[in-house]
Amino acid sequence: MDANSRIYVDSEIGKLKKVIVHRPDEGIARITPKRAGELLFDDIVHLPNMQEEHDIFIGVLKAFLGKENVLEVRDLLAESTRDEESKYEVINKITDFEELPYSFIPRLAGLSPEQLADTLITGYLEPEDRILFDPIPNLIFTRDIAVTVKGHVIITKANKTARFRENFLTRLIFSSHPVFRRLKADGRTINLNRVDKFPPNKKGETISVEGGDVMVLNKDYLLIGCSERTNEYAFQMIKNYLFDRGIIKNVVQVNIPAERTYMHIDTVFTQINHNHMVAYRPIVQEGLGSYVDVHRSNGETVEYPSLRDFLLAEVNPQMEFIWAGRGESPYQEREQWTDGCNLVALKPGVAITYDRNPITERAFKDFGYKVIGAEKILRDIDNGKITPDKVENTIITIPSNELSRARGGSHCMTCPIEREEI
Repeated sequence: MDANSRIYVDSEIGKLKKVIVHRPDEGIARITPKRAGELLFDDIVHLPNMQEEHDIFIGVLKAFLGKENVLEVRDLLAESTRDEESKYEVINKITDFEELPYSFIPRLAGLSPEQLADTLITGYLEPEDRILFDPIPNLIFTRDIAVTVKGHVIITKANKTARFRENFLTRLIFSSHPVFRRLKADGRTINLNRVDKFPPNKKGETISVEGGDVMVLNKDYLLIGCSERTNEYAFQMIKNYLFDRGIIKNVVQVNIPAERTYMHIDTVFTQINHNHMVAYRPIVQEGLGSYVDVHRSNGETVEYPSLRDFLLAEVNPQMEFIWAGRGESPYQEREQWTDGCNLVALKPGVAITYDRNPITERAFKDFGYKVIGAEKILRDIDNGKITPDKVENTIITIPSNELSRARGGSHCMTCPIEREEI
């Protein structure tokens, strides 16, 4: 990736051009049933099958974006630690955080950048066949580590301790990697995991925000969910930063129940086309345990009883909603849980989802979409039967027997850093 590459996102559906991902790593294979909940996995998984499923997902991204535009966290981290000062900074911070003996500092510093990246991610020191610290299995959900808002990047701060090392590594990548270093120099990053700059507020809350709760709808509207993982303190800090710099006109607080079932707003809705949202009906239309506050840069605030009411009134009166499970119980509850609402758009009308939500697939077809398996579309592209630029109004399904156990879909597994402007 060229150091002069553009970093810009002003929608959820503009043609995806660059994205950060992370392949399930060996640390996931060391999670025990007893520790799974603590590490935010609902189950233990079979890593080889999980990797195979993820490879198919990455294959689709590479086919549509180009191989050079699908960036792996491990590679970015290795490239970031080639600088000696940056290497020692992250080693010292992680040694303190993980409470390792200081004798490990020279051992870690003596690793190659690639070996060090693997150890920092998996917690496993291969040359010594030793587990140093816990894995960070949720790193496969790169959506949560950072959010691009137009030409600025918000480096997020995880809610759960199990994800704190992800914060350290993200901070290193965005401060030290040549591609992102210029953002910091230009003052185009807000680093919310710098706890020294954002001490607890009057209520004693620390900042907590994850990328699954942040969506750029268009050039004028940014949505931030207040949920199980993102609090109002973080909302206020982001809103103030964006308004002070004139980056966006409206920052919208989407309040949803603080439950694991709806851990982020992208578990209950995502946009896949100019006029189409995939959504969970009880929250998005009926406002179950939710409401929406629109904060304008002029100081005005407007409240709506549901996300649907807000979208139709302020964003797009033509917006239609494709309900997970066709809005019918028990299917909507089942298929929201298995990420039927969590899709990443490759371009308007073309998106990726899991292959395990049959009633939602019927809903896509009701709205005129073709539904095709990822392996078939990749074969057709390889055989020259189709080209990615000719694919329209298509939902691409990826295998998900193991990926879905981790509680996150294709939207969660992508961190877009460049989209075409809408």
